[in-house]
Amino acid sequence: MNSETHLLIVDDDERFRERLALSFRRKGYEVHSAGGADEALRCCREQPIHFAVVDLRMPDGNGLDLIGKLRSIRPESKVLILTGYGSVSTAKEALRQGAVDYLMKPTDAEEIEAAIHGCTEGASKASAGAIPSTPVEVPSLDRVEWEHIQRVLSDSDGNISEAARRLGIQRRTLQRKLQKYPPHR
Repeated sequence: MNSETHLLIVDDDERFRERLALSFRRKGYEVHSAGGADEALRCCREQPIHFAVVDLRMPDGNGLDLIGKLRSIRPESKVLILTGYGSVSTAKEALRQGAVDYLMKPTDAEEIEAAIHGCTEGASKASAGAIPSTPVEVPSLDRVEWEHIQRVLSDSDGNISEAARRLGIQRRTLQRKLQKYPPHR
């Protein structure tokens, strides 16, 4: 492990945040945790944060907005977005904002660490001219539909009636679709 070991975990789910923090502490990281955007910014100003794992949805802010704010305080830091409500459009936006990767929950410390080290090693491979050979995983049509529904619902601020109107379906149909678990890729 290199000297860049300060990790910030930003998630409003306290149990998940503390479990993840414990896993990374066991791996030798100096872990800082925050339950929201304001706390994360305060921590980033006070600590030499190298990596940040940020939840997309938080009560006091949006993970996408937090990417730029964290990077303006610590430009050298690498930000990874975690979400349980992923979509292609939010993943693209996260990368456009400066995130190095985007992972779907549930995830664990090993997968996050691989993404973190993938971004630091990937940068050196890219500068050396090597193209990483990662297989492209094509989502199923059901998965794409579910992601689109989640995006429209998010754009409607969680208002099911408004989301149903935008999708052109009945509210009850949308409610039934939302009760299902997200389809596997």
